[in-house]
Amino acid sequence: MRGPWRDGKLDMFMSFSAITVRDAINEALNEEIKRDDRVFLIGEEVARAGGAYLVTKGLWKKYGDERVIDSPISEMGFTAFQISCPIVFRGPNGVEPGVAAQHTQDFASWYAHCPGIKVLAPYSAEDAKGLLKAAVRDDNPVVFLEHAILYDRLFPVGDEVLEDDFVLPIGECKVERFVYMRVLFQCKCNFSREGNHITIVSFANGVGMSLEAANELDALGISAEVINLRTLRPLDFETIKKSVMKTRHLVTVEEGWPFAGIGAEISAQVSECEAWDYLEAPILRVCGVDVPMPYAQHLEEEVIPNMTHIVATCEKSLKHKMKK
Repeated sequence: MRGPWRDGKLDMFMSFSAITVRDAINEALNEEIKRDDRVFLIGEEVARAGGAYLVTKGLWKKYGDERVIDSPISEMGFTAFQISCPIVFRGPNGVEPGVAAQHTQDFASWYAHCPGIKVLAPYSAEDAKGLLKAAVRDDNPVVFLEHAILYDRLFPVGDEVLEDDFVLPIGECKVERFVYMRVLFQCKCNFSREGNHITIVSFANGVGMSLEAANELDALGISAEVINLRTLRPLDFETIKKSVMKTRHLVTVEEGWPFAGIGAEISAQVSECEAWDYLEAPILRVCGVDVPMPYAQHLEEEVIPNMTHIVATCEKSLKHKMKK
């Protein structure tokens, strides 16, 4: 992706586009349905209504009933389908304020537990478009987890992201970027920066919280490297391992529950490889509280992880010296 840094210098005159995650997903679906006449979209309210979050808006008018199909408004109705692979299951996952336990859970680790299924969890508009197109083209069943809070968020993208052939590889995470300015109050412009003191690993909305935490830590003289997993399974463990061996400290961030979570799996893999010998402190996790999601706002705020939790956890890691 074209960024504002060129040859180590900041290019303040670089032009860029900004799109929301919702529009990025819509573009990916449109381009893949157009590219391959075997691709079709089926789901609850995805046709005339444009989807529960308007993610599929305009696709039914463009491609008609045979390519964009409304299913019964009942998950039980899906049992009558006979659909072969490849198939992509996409939909919202993670915390959404004010809708309680029936609609605001992070089930990423549930899906990632199943062998043979690829699990993707995008953060940015670039992630959403590139990974969804890769998922549609993949020969395996793919679960594509969209975070509802991110649908309306604007992200700057390079020209190549807007091209029809833009695809991101499945199974590769990304060392993310630090926020350095805000555009139009919502769009965040970023530049690449590797960290040296601590590694923060997350996915989906947790990446945004981790980047905000990295900024706070930077003001304290702490250099954090934020890794956006993008793909939960297959996991790009090699990138995580290299970062941990460099920084010697690791914090994982997720909205899901701590027991048997994504962070727990990453912690286990680090402890089972040579990166363990490089750690100067125990691996720490920032997770949702281990209770069903409450409806009351003041209780909900106590359950959901936030930027302050991440900063405090990173500081705790850096103050600890592990005896081996």
